[in-house]
Amino acid sequence: MNGGDSIISGVVAEAGQRLDKALAEASGLSRERVKALLGEGRVLLDGKAVTQASFKPAADTSFEIRVPAAIPAEAEAQDIPLNIVYEDEYLIVVDKPAGLVVHPAAGNLDGTLVNALLHHCRGQLSGIGGVARPGIVHRIDKDTSGLLVVAKTDAAHEGLARQFADHSIERAYFALVAGHPAPPAGTVRGSIARSSTNRKKMALVEDGRGKHAVTHFKTIEQLGGSALVECRLETGRTHQVRVHMSSIGHPLLGDPVYGRTPQRLRPILTQLHFARQALHAAVLGFIHPVTGAKLRFESKLPADMAGLLVELRS
Repeated sequence: MNGGDSIISGVVAEAGQRLDKALAEASGLSRERVKALLGEGRVLLDGKAVTQASFKPAADTSFEIRVPAAIPAEAEAQDIPLNIVYEDEYLIVVDKPAGLVVHPAAGNLDGTLVNALLHHCRGQLSGIGGVARPGIVHRIDKDTSGLLVVAKTDAAHEGLARQFADHSIERAYFALVAGHPAPPAGTVRGSIARSSTNRKKMALVEDGRGKHAVTHFKTIEQLGGSALVECRLETGRTHQVRVHMSSIGHPLLGDPVYGRTPQRLRPILTQLHFARQALHAAVLGFIHPVTGAKLRFESKLPADMAGLLVELRS
């Protein structure tokens, strides 16, 4: 143990619960974090070290959890402006601009949303898995704009991840697509996996391969040679909207990977210098993983997509 440990203490509320579950509920840590701390010998029951997560202590058993200070994240904190839609001590909702990468990776080691959050949330991150970093539970493509929720604590990260896993998160995107979908509304179902011919692309694959994906779409407005479509995600796979809309013959305007913008519309995109997929994460709704409050956020179309919409109307 070192001097940087913080101590969480209390008593087990009721008998019959697994130790990891009981301590997670009492401490605000995630069950995975509690399990890790148990394995490190950092949990005491009535003054004695316990390591077994499945142990069921009696009610009113005193506990002490020694939580080491979160180690610094490898990514560098950078002062990058952020559009904060909502923030509390547990999580933060950001309206991401197109062009901003979410997470550092090869080719984008800095200048990302994570770098910006490390600066903005400095001193507020209690440690995801013991590391002082923002908890990324979902991502938006670099050239897609819109709403993104990020955890600031381990428990919030686990709670949000659970909602994404059971598909209870409300997510709606606005997309400008080529042509007029017929019928104007429907559901696209198809498993998505990495393309076997181009590793930078995702592709529809036969059932049994890839990940199950479902997109519900609805035409909001028919335009000249194109349409404004709302896509609601039942699942959240990489490039899901782009792959699914392209698969039914209506690729997103400006998408350089999954479809060609119709010839007659290209001059409009060129004139506006619109060089990204026309996709915006407009609605995000979920249950607050700590307080239980129902949260829902909406984001207007960014200026570039709004300008493109005006030109397509005319």
